[in-house]
Amino acid sequence: MQIITFLGFTVLVAIIAYVKSRKTDEGTSDGYFLGGRSLTGVTIAGSLLLTNLSTEQIVGLNGAAFKEGILVMAWETTAAVAMVATAIFLLPRYLKGGITTVPQFLEGRYDKATKTITSILFLSGYVVILLPIVLYSGALAISSMFDVPDLLGVSKTGALWITVLAIGSVGSIYAIFGGLKAVAVSDLINAIGLLVGGMLIPVFGLLAVGDGSILEGISTLIGSNPGKFKSLGGSESSVPAGTIFTGLMLVQLFYWGTNQAIIQRALGAKNLKEGQKGLLLASFIKILGPLIVVLPGIIAFHLFGNTLNNPDEAYPMLVKRVLPATLVGFFAAVLFGAILSSFNSALNSSVTLFGIDIYKSHIKTGASERETVRAGKLFGTALAVLSMCIAPFIAYAPNGLFGYLQKVNGCYTIPILTIIIVGYLTKNVPAIAAKIAIISGVVLYLAYILLDGFVFEGQFPHFLHVSAILFVFNVLIMLLIGKFYPRRDPYVQEYTHQVDIKPYKYLNMTGIAICLLVLGIYIYFA
Repeated sequence: MQIITFLGFTVLVAIIAYVKSRKTDEGTSDGYFLGGRSLTGVTIAGSLLLTNLSTEQIVGLNGAAFKEGILVMAWETTAAVAMVATAIFLLPRYLKGGITTVPQFLEGRYDKATKTITSILFLSGYVVILLPIVLYSGALAISSMFDVPDLLGVSKTGALWITVLAIGSVGSIYAIFGGLKAVAVSDLINAIGLLVGGMLIPVFGLLAVGDGSILEGISTLIGSNPGKFKSLGGSESSVPAGTIFTGLMLVQLFYWGTNQAIIQRALGAKNLKEGQKGLLLASFIKILGPLIVVLPGIIAFHLFGNTLNNPDEAYPMLVKRVLPATLVGFFAAVLFGAILSSFNSALNSSVTLFGIDIYKSHIKTGASERETVRAGKLFGTALAVLSMCIAPFIAYAPNGLFGYLQKVNGCYTIPILTIIIVGYLTKNVPAIAAKIAIISGVVLYLAYILLDGFVFEGQFPHFLHVSAILFVFNVLIMLLIGKFYPRRDPYVQEYTHQVDIKPYKYLNMTGIAICLLVLGIYIYFA
């Protein structure tokens, strides 16, 4: 019954995505890479949330909450502020230029070489870190939930390979052959399913804590574990309170405002108003995210105490403990959708970056629209196969490699954010400044990683503080170069008229309300 429910929901999503996207002309760049610039606010919001939310976040953040409490909600709540900033400041500039990729903006602002370097940095992050880890963590979750080794009579390693290949193959079909429209539509449906399914876990968990009463469960949970409900972390926590005002906000702004896998959904908006509405709707729902990715971890701590040696086991154990057997198939299908979303979104963005910024710019400059799309699809196919081959071997990696790789993300997130922010706010900073900032950012952050990990372990500030320091340092370098060696002609962005850039009427009012809501949550739980 569980497998039938799982397959039924998964097939239903695929059919709806096919029907909704089949009329989109995917022989053109806009059609394939941006869904024909036809996405509405609701679709954008759903796709943004599902692209962000996957197994490593659901399991990982709940595991962190099991250990540290609600202070880890900073990764969720501050994202809302970053989305508001993106809607107000960055998206209007992107849509005005009619760009398909973020590096295209950098080409117009700086030069072609800057665009290419940035695209390579993005692709490196996706290939080396994001795609294999999403596949591996997703395969572990699905394999455990359905007990694939016993079901198929294979070893755990064999089950891992089978599940990785299944997830990778289905995700590749969406991303490579369906284009962004199919990805976004499937994301919207799965987003609804994830919100419903994800909320079932804390609901049933609170019922278990309160002996059948949710209100009693909340009262018992807070009364028995007051230390778990402090929003501000100390210096020894994974998210010290001070990082909220330094590197954490920069990481969030990069992720929601410049990360191709995320912002591509908003770039596919039918107009600026729909793009801004999508970001604002997603930001509001993101504030509710801790109910799904933090609260269950605290419930698990209350139910299991110190019986779990590995905090990352908290969420799977809670699901097995509180979720009725009749709902396991549906929940597994929703989780499968979240896994697919993160995988196919990153893969689709990789295809976009390669086709537009590498193939058409350097390999075949005179390539037609269809040739560019075809080249992107071939690259995506090769990338998917490579990721599926790498993913199972993560099981043999040293302990802590996943956290280490997440930390290494700063090698490209901060340099890219630096040149985009400076490019957005100035007119005279030249291309050479962007290249120097990228090289400086990558080299200095990599040096910090190596020194902190192998030479002076634990002697440096928190990596989010280091990110902020390097951001300020590289911004100053760019501004100094711009002062003494300015561009020959001040940069002026042209309006391509590809979409209407009239802003959402209630943009500022809604954005302020969301930011005040985030502040209120922190004050309440401080």
